[in-house]
Amino acid sequence: MNHDKVEKNVALMGILIVIVISFGGLAEIVPLFFVKNTTEPVDGLKPYTALQLEGRDVYIKEGCHVCHSQMVRPFRAETERFGPYSVAGEDVYEFPFLWGSKRTGPDLARVGGRYSDEWHRVHLINPRDVVPESNMPSYPWLAENLINSEQTPKKLTAMKKLGVPYTDEQISNAAAEVEGKTEMEALIAYLQSQGLEVTNKTGAR
Repeated sequence: MNHDKVEKNVALMGILIVIVISFGGLAEIVPLFFVKNTTEPVDGLKPYTALQLEGRDVYIKEGCHVCHSQMVRPFRAETERFGPYSVAGEDVYEFPFLWGSKRTGPDLARVGGRYSDEWHRVHLINPRDVVPESNMPSYPWLAENLINSEQTPKKLTAMKKLGVPYTDEQISNAAAEVEGKTEMEALIAYLQSQGLEVTNKTGAR
């Protein structure tokens, strides 16, 4: 009888569904806040430098995260191609995280150190100069656009409020660090930082 009442009352069924999903979500999510390997940084993890943080913003602004994921899944096909699988402790300073799920282009979680700065520069200006079959757009304007250094300290301050351990000295020096730098230099600095704390530790490339 009670079962019939639930099935025939859309509002009641909706409320009960929300309650069940909420309890299920809490059971899955809450324990993760108390597991160290999901809340503490991996060994060697450092906050982005001011230039790398600006590069991350360029990466987001240009939509790179739409075609490139930054999460190596724990499968042999993935680890053989991209390197060690991703762990939560790598992303504790990421706001927002850029894991992604679509790979029009390859995963970039371990791209740091795989190529030279010059390779990245040529690749960004015209990808087909280094990867003939690439369908990636060209980004020549990045070599001309300068970083707005006045905004950089504000970005580090905002990240500090979110829990990234920037020092007052790093924040005060941020503008000078990016003064006169192009968006391309910043983006390359960001890409070269990806996955180094893991690949350096494991020796994988």
